[in-house]
Amino acid sequence: MPRLLCIDYGRKRVGIAVTDPLKLIASPLTTVREHELMDFLQNYLAKEAVAGIVLGWPLDLKGQETEMTRAVEQLEKRMQKAFPALQCWRHDERFTSKMASASMVQAGFAKHTRRKKEEVDQRSAALILQSFLAQQEGGDSVMHE
Repeated sequence: MPRLLCIDYGRKRVGIAVTDPLKLIASPLTTVREHELMDFLQNYLAKEAVAGIVLGWPLDLKGQETEMTRAVEQLEKRMQKAFPALQCWRHDERFTSKMASASMVQAGFAKHTRRKKEEVDQRSAALILQSFLAQQEGGDSVMHE
């Protein structure tokens, strides 16, 4: 069964998470440099069945779009051009970095690991993806395969 992939986009690093084949659980996958993202996706999609990609959608505290929202929108356009058969969804990513850091503290990660932004980025992507899955389960939006 095809998985879902999630991207927590940043100008320097991109956190990536993936679901299990049944689309029940989101797990951190990796962090790549921004300029390596499209190559990573090309390679990953050639090896794995992916139903679609969830993009972390950056909004400010009031729910308004930001400069970073426009950067993610440009990424979305690049992805649609490179992978036209792949569906993309946007999902609110507010507070996920703070939640990822807090969950690492709770899980007992060493301080030097918690300081690695790569770890936080991929865990943020997993939180975005798990939230998206929960929303789908609740019927708040429609996911087509």
